[in-house]
Amino acid sequence: MKTDPMERIAAALERMAPAPLAAPDFDVADAFVWHVSPDRLVPVERVNRVDVSLLVGVNRARDILLENTRQFARGLPANNALLWGARGMGKSSLVKSVHAAVLAEGLGLKIVELQREDLPSVGRLLTLLRQSRQRFVLFCDDLSFSHDDQHYKSLKAVLDGGIEGRPDNVVFYATSNRRHLMPRDMIENERSSSISPSEATEEKVSLSDRFGLWLGFHPCTQDEYLAMIRGYCDAYGVEVDEDTLRAEAIEWQATRGARSGRVAWQYFTDLAGRRGVAI
Repeated sequence: MKTDPMERIAAALERMAPAPLAAPDFDVADAFVWHVSPDRLVPVERVNRVDVSLLVGVNRARDILLENTRQFARGLPANNALLWGARGMGKSSLVKSVHAAVLAEGLGLKIVELQREDLPSVGRLLTLLRQSRQRFVLFCDDLSFSHDDQHYKSLKAVLDGGIEGRPDNVVFYATSNRRHLMPRDMIENERSSSISPSEATEEKVSLSDRFGLWLGFHPCTQDEYLAMIRGYCDAYGVEVDEDTLRAEAIEWQATRGARSGRVAWQYFTDLAGRRGVAI
């Protein structure tokens, strides 16, 4: 008996198609990383983060993001958040620290990290998370788009959710050095070469408008920089007098040509190592 060619093709495609991804046991961890090829959520046993109280100079951003996250964990309305601004000023650290602070309050909340290059797979990830009764912060660090980069279209699935809408149990937090996620020269080039300049850039620039919260991070002052280091020393038990700390920390920032929370942590790491203190 002959088989219809279309039936054979359909059977072959069914064999080639991967089985639907089974939801992992979300009770095994509070943090997961999304991987593709094959799709999977990998639990993170220990998240690399610092206590939220050690983040200096970002009080307003901290309070706003903490309250937004707390609302979401309680099942109340909450906004997607874009943390943008100066490098090394604690954008990603704040997201991870706020997650820990909410957990410490006894609220159930999972965080899932998504790499920028895996944005095209976000629809499959959202389908998976939608099936769970848990609540998730979907986190993408260092989010930005370059020339001819089409990944920004996938981001709309997270922010708007298309016809299905964003899952009620998912909120999206992203960090970026750019407020509008696009290079300024790319935006200007679009405007100068388009028949309708405003429409040419509206779709790309409007990505940022889809975030309900914009939290700006700016370079720290020298006093804030030194306060960061002193906070780390007190928290980890590293003893150093004020004059030594000030002189060494200022010299450290000078050799790097920058002053930020990241530079403060790098100096503290060096200091703790020299003092024989594990961190």
